[in-house]
Amino acid sequence: MTNRRKAIRQFEGRVALVTGASRGVGARVAEVLAARGASVVVNYRSKLRRAEEVAAHARALGVEAIAVAADITSRVETAAMFRRVQERFGKLDILVLNASGGLEKDMPTSYARDLNRDAQEDAVVEALPLIPEGGRVVFVTSHLAHFHGEQPVPEIYEPVAASKRAGEVALRARIPELASRGVSLVVVSGDLIDGTTTPRLMDRKLPGLIDLRREQAGYLPSIDDFAQAIVDAADDPALRSGDTVYVGTTG
Repeated sequence: MTNRRKAIRQFEGRVALVTGASRGVGARVAEVLAARGASVVVNYRSKLRRAEEVAAHARALGVEAIAVAADITSRVETAAMFRRVQERFGKLDILVLNASGGLEKDMPTSYARDLNRDAQEDAVVEALPLIPEGGRVVFVTSHLAHFHGEQPVPEIYEPVAASKRAGEVALRARIPELASRGVSLVVVSGDLIDGTTTPRLMDRKLPGLIDLRREQAGYLPSIDDFAQAIVDAADDPALRSGDTVYVGTTG
């Protein structure tokens, strides 16, 4: 096998789970992981057809892939998902915490906190017994959340930003526990990501928001830009536990 081939398939033999992977950034992360040789677990809440399509795409790349339904705000469903991983693969090398929300209609006021803070910690607690030494947790966030309290946030996004920041803080507090098991945590923070749902929802409430941010920043990262950065962070040996990777302009 050539060095180039080895580099492309650097995740061969490893298992990755991506939360919220039925569409958008999560789906692309799952596909890139599969293209680089990882077996993939595609987590979804309700979009079965989309999740199965992502898993099928991954299998077409020559890896094992399954779609697993779990609303990660439910501890019961989260625990069941990781039992499924254990039964199928016996381990989990990479956990990508991509799922987030808080702008959805008809959800309780606690939903942003439940999903963006509590569910992230619960997922790590359930996953940790499956993660071998050298494994990595990647927490995906936004600049608006990562810099919450330091930079202004549109009012519509405030509950999401505050809860995602709280989730990041909670996970960082677990770094010593992760380190005792040889597991690292890396945070990947992105500017508004072109083509994703959250910026579109925000733009509906605040018309011109996306164009204004694009003008301020010079460009907005694409879904592919963000996904590639997340996958790179899952394997970069130069990153230490607690490091943050920034995608797009932070100012």
